[in-house]
Amino acid sequence: MSNLIRWEPMREMMTLREAMDRLFDDAFTRPISMSGFSGTPAIDLYQNDDEVVVKASLPGLKAEDVQITITNGVLSLRGEFKQDDEKKEKTFHIREHRYGSFERSITLPADVQTDKSKADFENGILTITLPKAEAIKPRTISIKAK
Repeated sequence: MSNLIRWEPMREMMTLREAMDRLFDDAFTRPISMSGFSGTPAIDLYQNDDEVVVKASLPGLKAEDVQITITNGVLSLRGEFKQDDEKKEKTFHIREHRYGSFERSITLPADVQTDKSKADFENGILTITLPKAEAIKPRTISIKAK
């Protein structure tokens, strides 16, 4: 004896709809960074006992093209990648350089002394060194034996 399965067209339609939803979700809502392009610069953030260090990749920019601000423990980088003069006789086959303004804000992991901070820009890498506030630096307490 064979089993008969009742055909339910609405169930098939829901499956098709779910497949289409998944297709559109992947195509339009996937994070930009997963597609190989990111509108914000890549950064590294680390700390040691004395300072917090932020390194940002900003190829093609000059130091005067970047603004750095620190407000309430949030470090913000702003700048703009400028486009070369556009010529009409060019036919691009691949165009992956990014153009336009960017802003990247990150919360710092510790309180810092903004007045003693420094920033260096070399070979497209911006390095920001932020000394930690004295109140949060680790201290050693010596024990006196009696």
